[in-house]
Amino acid sequence: MDAEIFALLGQDGVTNGAIYALLALALVLVFAVTRIIFIPQGEFLAWGALTMAALESGHYPGTVWLLAGGGALAFACDLVSARGPSRARLIGRSLAWNLVYPLALAGLLWLVPLGSLPAGVRVLVTLAIVVPMGPIIYRLAFLPVAEAPVLVLLIVAVAVHLALVGLGLLIFGPEGSRTQPFSEAQISLGNLAVGGHTLVVIGASLALIVALYLFFGRTLYGKALMATAINRNGARLMGISPALGGRMTFLCVALIGTLSGMLVAPLTTIYYDSGFLIGLKGFVAAIIGGLSSYPLAAGGALLVGLLESFSSFWASAFKDVIVFTLIIPVLVWRSLASHHVEEEE
Repeated sequence: MDAEIFALLGQDGVTNGAIYALLALALVLVFAVTRIIFIPQGEFLAWGALTMAALESGHYPGTVWLLAGGGALAFACDLVSARGPSRARLIGRSLAWNLVYPLALAGLLWLVPLGSLPAGVRVLVTLAIVVPMGPIIYRLAFLPVAEAPVLVLLIVAVAVHLALVGLGLLIFGPEGSRTQPFSEAQISLGNLAVGGHTLVVIGASLALIVALYLFFGRTLYGKALMATAINRNGARLMGISPALGGRMTFLCVALIGTLSGMLVAPLTTIYYDSGFLIGLKGFVAAIIGGLSSYPLAAGGALLVGLLESFSSFWASAFKDVIVFTLIIPVLVWRSLASHHVEEEE
C-alpha cells in the first residue's frame, strides 16, 4: 500500500464515518430520551434516499401515501384516546398534523412537475415527506408502551423494523437507486483528488452536529429533551411531557436519518433494505459511546468508517465481519468496567 492508496482509503473512511456519526448520534439521542434502542433508524435513511431518487426521475414518491396512511391511523388513535377539557384542542392539532398536512402535500406534489424541480427543492420535498413519519411511528408503536421495560421496547423496535422493511419493498420494489451527487467538483490536494460530494457530506455532518448542539444547549425544547434524558420522572414533575419529548426525539431522528440517506445515496446504490446494514454500523459506533456519550459515539463512528475502508482493501469479503467484531471487545470492556444497576421501576 503506497501513500496515495492510503490517502484514498482514509478519505473514503472519513466520508463513511461522517454518515455513521449522524446515525450514532441519533441512536444515542433516542435511547437517552425514550430508552428505545431504535433498530429502524436505517429505514429513514433508505426512504430518504429512495424518495429523493424517485423525485429525480420524475416519479410520484409512494412514501406520500405511506405518510397519509400512517397519519390517518395516528389521528384515529388520538381520537380514541383524547380525554379531558383539552380534548378538542388535541384533536384539532392531530387533525391538522396527521390528516390535513399529508393530504395537502399529496395534492401539491400531484400538480407539480417533479422531474423539473431544482436539487434544493427536491431536498426540501424529501424532508417534508419522510421526516413527519418519525412522530407518527412513535405515536403508533411506542407511545402505548412508553413505560415498558427496555427489553419490551427493543422487541417492539424489532417488530417495527420488520414492518417498515416490508412496506419499503411494497413501495419501492426490489430495484436499487442512486442519486446525483450534490457537487461534481474535484479538488486536487497533491496526488489526492477530493470529490465535491465528499466535502458536502463532511460539511453537512459537521453542520448538523453543531445545529444539534445549539438546539440542545440554547432552545427551550432542546433543554426539555435533555432534562427528559437525564431524569424522566424529574422532568415529568417539572411539567415536561414525556410524550412530547418522544415525538420531538423521533422528529429529530427522522430528520437525521433522511439527511443521511440523501448524503449516502450518491455514494452507493440504495435498496429498500440497505438502511439496516448501514444503521447497524451506526449502532456499533453508538455502543462504543455506551449509548450515552455523543463525542465517544462520533469518535466511534469515525473508527468504524476507517476500519471498514481499510478492511475493504485487505479483506473485502470480510469487511462487515471485521466491523461488527469490533463490538465484542467494547462490550467485554464495558461489562468489566461498569457495575450492574437494576432497571428503575
